[in-house]
Amino acid sequence: MLQTNVMGVPTLVACALLLLTPAKGFYLPGLAPVNYCTQAEDNGKSCKSVIPLFVNRLNTEESVIPFEYHHFDFCVSDETQSPVENLGQVVFGERIRPSPYKLNFKENVECKAVCTKTYRLSDPEAHKKLNLLKVGAGLYYQHHWILDNMPVTWCYLVNDGGRIYCSTGFPMGCQINKIMDTCTPIVNAYPGPVDEYYIFNHVDLEITYHSGGEEEWGVGFGDNGGRIISAKVKPASIAHTDPNKPVCSNHVPLKIPTNFSKDETFFITYTYSVTFNKNNTIKWSSRWDYILESMPQTNIQWFSILNSLVIVLFLSGMVAMILLRTLHKDIARYNQMESGEDAQEEFGWKLVHGDVFRPPRRGMLLAVFLGSGSQVFGMTLVTLAFACLGFLSPANRGALMTCALVVWVLLGAAAGYVSARIYKSFGGRRWKSNILLTSMVCPGVVFSLFFIMNLVLWGKGSSAAVPFSTLVALLALWFGVSVPLTFIGAYFGFRKRMTSVNNILDHPVRTNQIPRQIPEQTLYTQPLPGIVMGGVLPFGCIFIQLFFILNSLWSNQMYYMFGLLFIVFVILVITCSQTTILLCYFHLCAEDYHWWWRAFLSSGSTAGYLFIYCCHYFVTKLNITDAASTFLYFGYTFIMVFLFFLLTGTIGFMACFWFVRKIYSVVKVD
Repeated sequence: MLQTNVMGVPTLVACALLLLTPAKGFYLPGLAPVNYCTQAEDNGKSCKSVIPLFVNRLNTEESVIPFEYHHFDFCVSDETQSPVENLGQVVFGERIRPSPYKLNFKENVECKAVCTKTYRLSDPEAHKKLNLLKVGAGLYYQHHWILDNMPVTWCYLVNDGGRIYCSTGFPMGCQINKIMDTCTPIVNAYPGPVDEYYIFNHVDLEITYHSGGEEEWGVGFGDNGGRIISAKVKPASIAHTDPNKPVCSNHVPLKIPTNFSKDETFFITYTYSVTFNKNNTIKWSSRWDYILESMPQTNIQWFSILNSLVIVLFLSGMVAMILLRTLHKDIARYNQMESGEDAQEEFGWKLVHGDVFRPPRRGMLLAVFLGSGSQVFGMTLVTLAFACLGFLSPANRGALMTCALVVWVLLGAAAGYVSARIYKSFGGRRWKSNILLTSMVCPGVVFSLFFIMNLVLWGKGSSAAVPFSTLVALLALWFGVSVPLTFIGAYFGFRKRMTSVNNILDHPVRTNQIPRQIPEQTLYTQPLPGIVMGGVLPFGCIFIQLFFILNSLWSNQMYYMFGLLFIVFVILVITCSQTTILLCYFHLCAEDYHWWWRAFLSSGSTAGYLFIYCCHYFVTKLNITDAASTFLYFGYTFIMVFLFFLLTGTIGFMACFWFVRKIYSVVKVD
């Protein structure tokens, strides 16, 4: 069954408890299998005979705007019985509703009518509904059905070598000659004109089940029961001549009329057929395999991804080796200088020891960015860890976003602590402003963009529009939980080391009163070239995984490689750290001690390459043309780029901060 009432903190608590629970297998914790049986065996406890079929939103690659199932005037059921979505599902715009299709275990159905929609062409409302169907068919909007918490898949042959691809959605219709490759497997008769639209009003459902016995499941109902391992659909367009006696063997497609006379009536009869097949070779725990294995470009990327990871690891090792060997020689040479004559021959990074910890300009803003970046880093790390353990799998819908939001809120304390500690190290005194800006600036930017885009979705009547009550709940989490935790974290951050000199963070060397003059810099040691070069290597280790992530966001493909993504994240952290340290060392050797913002921006520039790649993806992979979808795409992209900027910038700064404190603490300074 579909999980219904999974909200935030209870989900995380349940996941933690499940980690301590012994189990025979490890597959989708929290998602228990459901045993189905015939009506004669149905006792409501050990097995069920009724198989609920749910419908989700309809979306398309040609538009960012999804719509609810009833938006296109399909046959609907009582939506008051809809399962309760969790927070992540609501934010992502998933709207799961009960369907009017009635399924009983092992009961085959042959061409059963669901309902008939009649359109009187003298009614302007009928014209509006039919035009909406044509728009949906022309833009290739797809159904997304759910059966036993599994997506109902549409499997068909693709061009590359006759491979079968199983999509988690199937089209509601098509426009002739616009997407001919998609229409060809379904509609067999084409009159030809481009402006003709066909609606897929019939589905053939093929449900495969695994029949287990008492030895395997502990439930004994023999061949009369089983567990569902797949549900596949074959949509068809059929023009039924008699709505009361539909004949599904008729292969005349149902064309949506374009010109009507006033006295004409047009009807659409929606029908379905169901076939149950037994297959005991596939286990219930492996039922997702056929979907994941058939997805395009899943296998071809493994060797290239691993190759990229090896290259990045090799380059990082080389950077670390060169840096450590060079530093070792520098430190040994500086510590051996005892005479004044030797001291006059000092050069490089030791010359700026009296200025290297001089507070930067706009230190308040830097501290705020670092606090929010630490919050994003913790959220990413915890969410990926849960995803690797299987708790945030594709079967657990909305759990990924729910976990991310809850963890982000709880890490408000970390944001306040880090921001306060960094701001205090700058000698800052405006602690109230620091706390308020840390809790408001970065979350405010994200929420403001999200709210503006939500207004656009509201205006379009999209299912992705977050209800007002959910917006209030998000604001309550922000101001009721995250902001107080930020104040608590900042309180402990400002109280840390109250006995140190001047109430600030102790640095290994003292700062001179008069700033040292910075000599003229060469091209590669100037700020802008260093910042631009700093993001190249980190982006190189993520761009392959980025392609899959963007496909899952915008091309309706399922993302499940969280283990590999976690490895890429670790490599990203290592690469950002070592690249920033290397650039920081070069600048200090050039006697340029303005490293604070440069360390943040050098690794943060990876977000700039991310934005360029998203623009490239928009132009080459998507077919979006309308202004609203374009605005929404780049709005969501800006949110993603901004959070990634905070993440990578914080990683680079913290690594450079540790490096600078480390090298100046081991040299002798007069």
